[in-house]
Amino acid sequence: MFDKVAVYRKEHFNAAHRLHNDKFDEATNDKIFGKCNNPHYHGHNYELIVKITGTPDADTGYVIDMKLLSDIIKENVLNRFDHKNLNLDVPEFKDLNPTAENIAIVIYKILRPLIDNQYELQLRLYETERNFVEYPA
Repeated sequence: MFDKVAVYRKEHFNAAHRLHNDKFDEATNDKIFGKCNNPHYHGHNYELIVKITGTPDADTGYVIDMKLLSDIIKENVLNRFDHKNLNLDVPEFKDLNPTAENIAIVIYKILRPLIDNQYELQLRLYETERNFVEYPA
């Protein structure tokens, strides 16, 4: 079997953040980030879709065991991000603005070493119902 197939795992986490750049004055931060610059933070109900592309195994018919993929995501992403303040509780965002774009890149960098290189990996992260990012693009 030589046909590639994409499989998807959807997960959910809730997290707070503040979009802010210390290089900017308050007026500039307010202009660029608006409500997302709230000094008391704000939260989102994130939807994460992990896409794995590969060739189905001849014996199992699976591209990847979805239970294994789910466990990897839960242990390495959800446990680190869910019900956390990204700015304060997640070390990767100590000096990195936790935009949806940066969150997707960080999650990718966490997952990529844990998923066999024979598989292509892509993430889609919904920050809101209408705003989402994909990485890699």
